[in-house]
Amino acid sequence: YTNDIIEYLNKENARATFFILGNKVSIYKDTINKALKYGNEIGNHSYNHKWLTKLSIEEMLLQVEKTQAIIEENTGYTPVSFRPTYGSINNTMRKNVNLNIVLWTVDTMDWKYKSVDKIVSRATSKVKDGDIILMHDIFETSVQAAFQIIDTLEKENYEFVTVDELLWE
Repeated sequence: YTNDIIEYLNKENARATFFILGNKVSIYKDTINKALKYGNEIGNHSYNHKWLTKLSIEEMLLQVEKTQAIIEENTGYTPVSFRPTYGSINNTMRKNVNLNIVLWTVDTMDWKYKSVDKIVSRATSKVKDGDIILMHDIFETSVQAAFQIIDTLEKENYEFVTVDELLWE
């Protein structure tokens, strides 16, 4: 459903950051390049979604570095942000991953609640300036909710920007 989200973001002059698994890059190369073309950001989300803090330092770094290389090879783009799987961070990761580690401030739990209304409510009821809303692009309900969230928050004068724009520019 990523293409639908990219098209809607573009129509609304909104941007987002898509955190990508390395093992999906070649499958979705055209979609990722389209996201970049439309001004969105691509971030690193590990190679195959292993629980990184439970791996050796070598295995953890391989997950991150392999994904960086695959994204660069397929898009020419070098991610600057990394979202650790399960939101799990430890000191080993902080010291050794040479990317901006990003979490979220609003969790829609869209992977758990497949209800558009519940997802929209979780995203919009307590949102404040500077929040990062976590959603996934693999569920149809999430896509439908994303459209409503964008519409609702734009009416409240929120602007949708990439993580890089929000945190480091």
